[in-house]
Amino acid sequence: MSFDEFENSDAVAAVPQDQVVFTDLDGAEGVLVDLDTRKYYQLNETAALIWRGLEKHYSVEQIAGELATIYDVPPVQAAASVARLIQNLSVHKLVRSS
Repeated sequence: MSFDEFENSDAVAAVPQDQVVFTDLDGAEGVLVDLDTRKYYQLNETAALIWRGLEKHYSVEQIAGELATIYDVPPVQAAASVARLIQNLSVHKLVRSS
């Protein structure tokens, strides 16, 4: 999926895989654990915010809007960050298309 498709999409961004568990650390950062591979992935504050949006089945636009508001960044930059993280999570098989 290209950036343009993410930017204009109201569809759900991606869905966390069933074998992935998220642990919230101090309400900001978090850790993902893939129970199948037993690998851990540390999420910074923005990545954890994006993950929480994925858990709620939010669209890229909704997640990017929240990022843009909280961190006062342009919506296009926020959407690019969301798309990048989703692509990275997909590579590690932590999310799937909905």
